[in-house]
Amino acid sequence: MIYRQQGGRRDDPGMPPVLLTVEQAAERLGTKPRFVRRLIAERRIEFHKVGRHVRISEPALAEFIEAGRVAPVRCSRRKVA
Repeated sequence: MIYRQQGGRRDDPGMPPVLLTVEQAAERLGTKPRFVRRLIAERRIEFHKVGRHVRISEPALAEFIEAGRVAPVRCSRRKVA
């Protein structure tokens, strides 16, 4: 289940962000929930406490993914004489 307020569009600035469970975040990352829990324990990803539950917002997950992005190295081809 994705937690968000009913009505409105997802990209509406007035809407609160969509909150994902640990399992949903792991599924989107293509990992196991244990990895996401480790990220939370090490404070490497932003999260929200909802009572005793932990939730990760979609923007926080996207930010984590973008922070790990590595730009490709471009090398010029040299002609061999």
